[in-house]
Amino acid sequence: MFRFRLGSIPVEVHPSHLLVSAIIAYTSMRAAQNGWPFAQVAGAPALGQASAMGVFVLSWMLIVFVSVLVHELGHALASRLFGYRPSIALVWLGGHTLPTDTPGPLPWKRDVVITVAGPLFGLMLGVVCLVGYLFLSGGSPALDFFLRTFAGANFIWAIFNMLPVLPLDGGRLVNTLSTRIFGPRRGMVVSQGLALLVCVAVVGYSLSTGWLFAGIFFAMYGYQAFRMLTEALGSSSSGTLSSGALENPLAQKLREGKFALDAGRMDDARRLGAQVLEGGDGLTAELASHAHHLLGWVALKEGQGRQALDHFSQVQGLQVEPHAVAASFSLVGDDARALDWWKQAWQTSSDRTVMHEYAGTLIRLGRAPEALKLPGVEPAAAYSCAERVLFIRGAYSEAAAVGEAALEHAPSASIAYDAACAHARARNVTDAMRMLRRASELGFRDAAYAASDSDLTALHGQPAFEEWLTELKQSVAS
Repeated sequence: MFRFRLGSIPVEVHPSHLLVSAIIAYTSMRAAQNGWPFAQVAGAPALGQASAMGVFVLSWMLIVFVSVLVHELGHALASRLFGYRPSIALVWLGGHTLPTDTPGPLPWKRDVVITVAGPLFGLMLGVVCLVGYLFLSGGSPALDFFLRTFAGANFIWAIFNMLPVLPLDGGRLVNTLSTRIFGPRRGMVVSQGLALLVCVAVVGYSLSTGWLFAGIFFAMYGYQAFRMLTEALGSSSSGTLSSGALENPLAQKLREGKFALDAGRMDDARRLGAQVLEGGDGLTAELASHAHHLLGWVALKEGQGRQALDHFSQVQGLQVEPHAVAASFSLVGDDARALDWWKQAWQTSSDRTVMHEYAGTLIRLGRAPEALKLPGVEPAAAYSCAERVLFIRGAYSEAAAVGEAALEHAPSASIAYDAACAHARARNVTDAMRMLRRASELGFRDAAYAASDSDLTALHGQPAFEEWLTELKQSVAS
């Protein structure tokens, strides 16, 4: 894995992305050999054939890398328009871009804009490459091939990515809009039913043409769509309810609440869960437990650890996920009790995110050396988990201290900036300015974002802060 930044946007490139791009290049070699200008792949001398193959694979890897990066950059820049701080990760066939500082689920209108921005940027890149090919064609066979392939790849990827199948952007878009139009349950049925039909069609086409790489991916997407569809129809997600409970009218509200939670509609999930608990004579102990489990997750996603624990404590006959209990204890400041739950969750799931939350808990307990010895731990991720929980708790001075400790292991502009925000929240102007200067030394350049960041409100009007902003703007201009 390697990391870099595009302005203030951090980018991570996982080895899986490079592997998949190399596989795409290799499987495309036979189809492209007639137009490949460097050397004929078939029939060339051994050394010439190997060189041609190497150049072809590297060229395709560059095309895939830049195309996916520009696509994700579209999502990231749209996120920035709404004041979020996104991060980009390139993994497997594509990537994902996540805002790191959203207080809750994205409003659906913003979600739509951010989702559409990715394919739009891909189309724009394809147009740029096509225009370049039209104006420069004939000068160099290699450049002609590269620009033509670059344009085609982006047009195909933009269209492919808008197919209504999760986790593609088209699937996210259809899922968001259908749940808004038809409601959580019917919207899920519509979106995942459509996704399943598309997956079956693509897999069938792939088998008939020998394009097995796409067939494998869409078979996995199709299985996911089938599972979500059966859940929406009540045959899987309600499987945790007894057959008698399924006949209760309140069970429908409970299912809709779960789908609202999955879709990020916290207000709807909370309202439906509360309606189940207010169901009167129709409320059974089983339905009440499921409603408390639902409301516990809603509270957890909104950073309300105490409410989450209150709801989870009333769940009977249904397992509460260990990482949910661990996160709840972390949010209320009981890291000693959270630690064992995080360890259990990590050992049973082997999830790296859970492992870093476990490491972050160790750091908050003053056991940083032990945390950094965990297999495969990334110090920056572990310290980030430790700092984020402290920040949510309102323990800003402690969060700032953890952030400064993180700089010793992973010096980066984002870590220094976050530490400055924590100092500013704690009204520690001197240390906040010290960390802002450190952030700019490490490459932070987004003066507009810093000027509007509510975490730095305590610094507004301070001469040192205004001077720092001016210097930052001048350095960017120069």
